[in-house]
Amino acid sequence: MPADLPLARSRSEQFEDLVQEVVARLQRRLPERLGAVEVLVADVPPPGGDLRLADTSPASAGRPARVVIYRRPIETRVSGERIRAALLNDLLVEELAALLGVDPESLDPDYGRD
Repeated sequence: MPADLPLARSRSEQFEDLVQEVVARLQRRLPERLGAVEVLVADVPPPGGDLRLADTSPASAGRPARVVIYRRPIETRVSGERIRAALLNDLLVEELAALLGVDPESLDPDYGRD
């Protein structure tokens, strides 16, 4: 299968592409607020504690603010790319809003509508 066809991409790569699409859309809307936030994808959260869908950490000395999205817990919760995209959008908006100290609706007027 040629590498540029969607079927040639692993589930992990497809998930990362979907996260990047959501991040790019939000950054186009709010470049001044999200430019210094790093969004990463990990397979699972670290052991111990609650099974989380994401973690957020504020900027610290020499490290930008960071949102980590956990692929496997999200994939087990929803099926279908459209539903997964809607969950990722709302999850990223919630995490970024918490990081910035604002309401999710101020980052994305469509938050929670899908």
